[in-house]
Amino acid sequence: MKIIKKAYKFRIYPTLEQIIFFSKNFGCVRKVYNLMLDNRKKSYEEYKSTGVKTEYPTPAKYKKEYPYLKEVDSLALANAQLNLEKAFKNFLKNKDFGFPKYKCKSNPVQSYTTNNQNTIYIKDSYIKLPKLKSLVKIKLHREIKGIIKSVTISKNSLDHYFASILCEEEIEELAKTNKNIGIDLGIKEFATMSDCTKAENLKLSKEYEKKLKREQRKLSRRCRLAKDSDKKLSDSKNYQKQKKKVAKIHNKIRNKRKDFVNK
Repeated sequence: MKIIKKAYKFRIYPTLEQIIFFSKNFGCVRKVYNLMLDNRKKSYEEYKSTGVKTEYPTPAKYKKEYPYLKEVDSLALANAQLNLEKAFKNFLKNKDFGFPKYKCKSNPVQSYTTNNQNTIYIKDSYIKLPKLKSLVKIKLHREIKGIIKSVTISKNSLDHYFASILCEEEIEELAKTNKNIGIDLGIKEFATMSDCTKAENLKLSKEYEKKLKREQRKLSRRCRLAKDSDKKLSDSKNYQKQKKKVAKIHNKIRNKRKDFVNK
C-alpha cells in the first residue's frame, strides 16, 4: 500500500455574508504576507552586511497592531508564513526563482489556505470551513476519497469561487511490467507514442479566435478613451465591463484546454 496526496477542485457558491468573510481572509493573508516580507527584506540586508541572523515575528505578533486580523482564520495566516518561508528557501537555493514579491490587491486572482483540524467536512453538497458558522454550497461533480488535509479557497477574475481540497489517500501499487511506452509531446500532434499511435491536438474553432480578437480591440479602444479623458482604468465602468467580457472568453478557452488534457 502507498499513501498519496490528491487535490480535488470544485466550484462553490457562497452567500453574500460568506463572500465578505472570504474577502477579509484574502486581504488579511495578503497583509500578513507583505508585513513579513518587509521584515525579511530588512533582516536579509542586515544578514548580508553583518552575517547575523535575526528572529522573524509570527502572524500572532501583528494582531496587537492590526486587531482586524483576529476576525479571520488563524490557520490561513499561518499558511501565509509557510508560503513566504518556502519562497525564501527557493530563492536562497537558486537565484533563478527570484526574490519573493509583494502580494497585490489589484490581482483578480486571490486565495487562502486553511488546514483541517477536525473543522472541515462535507455534508449534503455543503462544505464546513473553519471560523465560518454557516455551510458553503459546493458542486461535487465527483466522489472525494481519503482524509481531507487542507482546503484552498480561491477567486478568479470572473468572481467565481472555488475550493481545492487536498486529501491523503491510501492506494494499492500497480504491478510492475516490462512493457514500456515512450511519449513525445509536440506542437502539431499533442502526443506521439513509441508504438506510432498519435493523439491529435486540440483545435479551437475560428469562432473563438474571431470573438477574442474583436473583444480585445474593443478593450484597447476603451482603454484609450479612458486615458484621453484622464480617467483611472479602475474608475471607467465601460473598461471594466469589457475587461470582464474578455476574461470570460479566456476562461472558456482555458476550460476547453483543461478538459482536453484531462480526457
